[in-house]
Amino acid sequence: MPSHSTTGPDREAADPHRWLEEVEGARALAWVEARNAESQARLADSGFAALRDDLLAILEADDRIPFVVKRGAHYYNFWQDKDHPRGLWRRITPAEYRQPQPAWEVLLDLDALNAAEGENWVWHGAHCLKPRDPDAPWRHCLIALSRGGADADVTREFDLVEKRWVDDGFFRAEAKGGLAWIDHDSVYAYTDFGEGSLTASGYPRLVKAWRRATPLAEATTVFEGNADDMVVGAMRDHTRGYERDFVSRARAFYDNELYLREPDGTLRKVEAPNSARKQVHRRWLTLELREPWTLDDTTHPAGALLAADFNAFMAGERDFRVLFTPTECTSLADATWTRHHLVLNVLDDVRNRLLVLTPGDGEWSCEPLAGAPELGTVSLSAVDDEESDEVFMVVSDYLTPTTLYHGRVGEVPQPLKQAPALFDATGLTVSQHFATSRDGTPVPYFLVGREGVEANGANPTLLYGYGGFEISLLPSYSPGVGRGWLSRGGVYVVANIRGGGEYGPRWHQAALREHRHKAFEDFAAVAEDLIARGITSPRHLGIQGGSNGGLLVGNMLVKYPRLFGAVVCQVPLLDMRRYHELLAGASWMAEYGDPDGDDWAFLRGYSPYHNLDAAADYPPLLLMTSTRDDRVHPGHARKMMARMREQGHPVLYYENIEGGHGGAADNRQRAHMQALAYTFLEQTLFAGG
Repeated sequence: MPSHSTTGPDREAADPHRWLEEVEGARALAWVEARNAESQARLADSGFAALRDDLLAILEADDRIPFVVKRGAHYYNFWQDKDHPRGLWRRITPAEYRQPQPAWEVLLDLDALNAAEGENWVWHGAHCLKPRDPDAPWRHCLIALSRGGADADVTREFDLVEKRWVDDGFFRAEAKGGLAWIDHDSVYAYTDFGEGSLTASGYPRLVKAWRRATPLAEATTVFEGNADDMVVGAMRDHTRGYERDFVSRARAFYDNELYLREPDGTLRKVEAPNSARKQVHRRWLTLELREPWTLDDTTHPAGALLAADFNAFMAGERDFRVLFTPTECTSLADATWTRHHLVLNVLDDVRNRLLVLTPGDGEWSCEPLAGAPELGTVSLSAVDDEESDEVFMVVSDYLTPTTLYHGRVGEVPQPLKQAPALFDATGLTVSQHFATSRDGTPVPYFLVGREGVEANGANPTLLYGYGGFEISLLPSYSPGVGRGWLSRGGVYVVANIRGGGEYGPRWHQAALREHRHKAFEDFAAVAEDLIARGITSPRHLGIQGGSNGGLLVGNMLVKYPRLFGAVVCQVPLLDMRRYHELLAGASWMAEYGDPDGDDWAFLRGYSPYHNLDAAADYPPLLLMTSTRDDRVHPGHARKMMARMREQGHPVLYYENIEGGHGGAADNRQRAHMQALAYTFLEQTLFAGG
């Protein structure tokens, strides 16, 4: 691990809690065990076990929707329940899937595999090779498995026909990275090839073409990135008639290069802005701009979507069609190709609107998607974008159980599966409001609570936020929130603060780096609005966030302690002096800044670990993380706990031994972690007046 730098401005004194960064050090794990025992003793009250079991029953309900992906003649699904906590990989025909009680064909039982191999594998997905013959069955898959849920995983080859691992098939040892099919006898490999083959963020910087039945050491290098890049990778587009190979190089978040790999192995860069999101589908190249781009004296704004003929573009032409232009209240949430259409999912003040574009040699036609609901959050995916215009559409909101629709573009989609109501929503309503941030910016938020909630300042209220990496928080059905919070009389609020993607790139970029305080001011403005409207009061207002949201609520704790009565901080970033030296942290410097340079001047201002004050009066805090989180280092939460504990602040800590960045490896662990959080919030926010 790199030593603590003493160069540059305003460097901190030696950190006495650095030993807690030793993830599996005996001393550190003994400390974790002691803190876990304290939290269990404090939170495992008479209602804890019942709540945990209730939440587990929700997670393991047999009538959940089994979401699927299509490969050839089958739909594939990964499923976890009480009898299969690590899960089953299984498949079914589309006709059988429509049945109320469909009969699944099991391909791989992870619990049985773990028992046979003495491992703790967690499913990380499957990449399957499309056969050249359209009538041939799909057979060859690359399966990714993670020990305990970490980002690092292994890849093993699986035979779908014989339903077994392939003897002497492709195998990639445990590392961050992956394999991607070129053809039956070759793959692209981007992984840990030994010393010097990883970036500073711990991701691959080499891509190689690897032939079957040859040692990985003999694979041919296709591309080599730099040590200060984030990650590189490669893939083949297997669309019949449009087979192409691409190499991607992510220099940082929002700084990505895409290369077309020619048959002779030469690479040609797709000469579009690095910040643009690039997608190639059959004939078309689409660019979703994250920064303004000027072409032929026309400046296209950030958030716009452009399209061009891919081959013509690579030949030097720049004849683009403008498919979408954002406004002050609209942004592009997603763009989904089917065989003949491009469906745009537009957010209008955080509400979905779907439009169907049909390519043509001139202007593309545009019309609303038939049958799209007017309310609720809507997401759409192609069933098979190479072969058909079929789509799956998922619709939900905070109070309405999720419904899966199926249909074809141009026809009204029909309900295919509906999740059951898993909490009583009688008397509950959803409303959208806007708070005014310190600089005058309107900040939307959703409030879920009893109809006509009394403005007495005494309603226990949970405020959730994230505010980073252009990720939008959209309304969705959460039985855990319903059972663990709403059904107990709580009010639930989700803040759409800057740093997220609710209004496109401008909303995200407004809170980057030295402007991070804007996200915190937005969140505080929502809290203040809730208090001013009498919905709640600081005594009864709790907040929750994880990962970047953990950084958010950590800053709320140290900067705005007077506003809150409880804080739940999960898998968080908290030490912004060391974040770039811990696991994947270096890959986030475009989001936050570089602590080793002048950026430390503003980074220190929002490093919760460095801004703790022994004399401050902080609300109770629950810190939660995972030993197996190899993305955000558990040392962030550990050190925050240690410093707060020595300063005498009210703080509890729980670290799950498995789970990766998600915090849990199976449903039982998820239910346990959720029950700890809701019990903590109930104990701190419901009591008193």
